[in-house]
Amino acid sequence: MSTGDRPGRRGLVPLRLRRDAVAWERQRPTWREARPALIAEALERAVGRPSGNWYVVGAARDLTGRRPLGRTVAGTEVVLWRDEEGTPHAGPGACPHLGAPLKDAVVRCGRLVCHWHGLGLDGGPFAGWEPWPVHDDGVLVWVRLDRVGGETPTERPAVPARPPRAAALAAVYTGAGACEPQDVVANRLDPWHGAWLHPYSFVDLVVRDHPGGAVADEDDVLLVDVSFKVAGRIVVPVSAAFHAPDPRTVVMRIVAGEGAGSVVETHATPLTPAGAGRPRTAVVEAIVAGSDRRGFAVARALAPLLRPAMRAAAGRLWRDDLAYAERRRRLRAEGRFPG
Repeated sequence: MSTGDRPGRRGLVPLRLRRDAVAWERQRPTWREARPALIAEALERAVGRPSGNWYVVGAARDLTGRRPLGRTVAGTEVVLWRDEEGTPHAGPGACPHLGAPLKDAVVRCGRLVCHWHGLGLDGGPFAGWEPWPVHDDGVLVWVRLDRVGGETPTERPAVPARPPRAAALAAVYTGAGACEPQDVVANRLDPWHGAWLHPYSFVDLVVRDHPGGAVADEDDVLLVDVSFKVAGRIVVPVSAAFHAPDPRTVVMRIVAGEGAGSVVETHATPLTPAGAGRPRTAVVEAIVAGSDRRGFAVARALAPLLRPAMRAAAGRLWRDDLAYAERRRRLRAEGRFPG
């Protein structure tokens, strides 16, 4: 048990001791509940939601005023940089002069200067180069690509609610796999696999309700009770809600237990054009944690040391999940996917 969990006082640590631990092979099977049709229907509804043509391209802290950031979204070259005031800019990744890669340009006095012939961009239209809308939400950077998205554009992306930035600890993991965004989203809309595929991280997982269940609402929320494994029988139990607010995002929010309000946002950004024979998708996952425990202030002070550990933990999970997402895509391509 955690120390100091008395009324009116929050202890330094939220740990619990599992008194009735069950071996991996003896835990309750979940395959009957994880119905292919249920997951497919939730995915179909998610894919039908609007995105405003916004795509996550990476972590806000990776975009600096020192050098540009080059990304590819759905086969489209994108370059991003910050000016001297820290304002982000984005646009086509090819120089309008002779097509040199602007990701290799340099930033001088807030201007992007092409290393090929010295053409400079200040973020406004110039010589045929047109900027694209960009949004920095403090954790992630988004770019709006209207030709790629083909939807009615919105002024800003629909950023999920998060713990207050000044009191939160955030880390961003980025990986990529040979799959499509729908394979990543479908994986996250299947929480039933958590304790089976990831026993090193999750135990005692129970899906309490899901779309079509007793108390699920029109927002397609999956309600899950789960314990995050720390070591041995030591765990942190929480209740979490999973929801897909747009075609390429799944948000897991802790709704009860330690860190209530904390979120894990999984964003699936296509790297290749739609219909590509060998699709690739980037997984950009933002972990934004908050807590009212006294010990969390210490954790925030140690953020530079904790962020690599948070990214590593996310990376371990996604090595397993991306392997499945890639397999799901292959089975779909071969017409062998169940359901």
